[in-house]
Amino acid sequence: MTFPTQAVVLAGGQGLRLRPYTDDRPKPMVEIPGTGVPIIGHQLAWLAAEGVTDAVVSCGHLAEVLQDWLADSADGLPLRVTTVVEEEPLGRGGGLRYAAASLPRPELPWYATNGDVWTRFSLRDMAAFHDERAAEATLALARPRVPWGAVETDEFGHVLDFIEAPPSPFLINAGVYVFSAAFTELLPERGDHERTTFPRLARERRLAGFPLPQGAYWRAIDTAKDLTEAAAELAAAEAAGAAARD
Repeated sequence: MTFPTQAVVLAGGQGLRLRPYTDDRPKPMVEIPGTGVPIIGHQLAWLAAEGVTDAVVSCGHLAEVLQDWLADSADGLPLRVTTVVEEEPLGRGGGLRYAAASLPRPELPWYATNGDVWTRFSLRDMAAFHDERAAEATLALARPRVPWGAVETDEFGHVLDFIEAPPSPFLINAGVYVFSAAFTELLPERGDHERTTFPRLARERRLAGFPLPQGAYWRAIDTAKDLTEAAAELAAAEAAGAAARD
């Protein structure tokens, strides 16, 4: 199979829960502490490492801040980037369709990712999974940790143990996708594809779910706490890598 080499990044969110960081910049332009690089910089580096040569970034809130950063960083970016701006909110599905119209190879499959996701896993493995199932769309599935401690009891109500931030028993949409070329025409021009296109494809068994591999890193950056924890996790990973090399 031929792996996708183009992607859409949805980067128009206001990030209200990340204020005051997002008072003067869109959510994907918030920097991961200690890296000096905004979220979207990490995303573009990951996409390029996975074989993507062209990305379309869909902008909205404070679009000029993101466009200025991309222009200033153009010489150092590892792939070609085009931006589109929604003049009025189109919804997630409409935004995807609008951005996909600017993909350089509309006749070929493409990736998409939400602009507030920071993750690392093999997109090529996900694309192969998508191809093997002849799916129109495949979404990555994550199992995040519950933000609260859990209490384990026996059948008589005796407390047996306390479990700090256990993995969720449910898989969630991780905000990373592989789409067939034909999928673009199935998207609504306005509205949310998760309420329209996805349920229809699921009924037709043309929607696949790719569980993230064991140990794959995934985090949605929604709050200041997420930023702090992401920075700590990155520092821990770098320290572990340095120790392994010594």
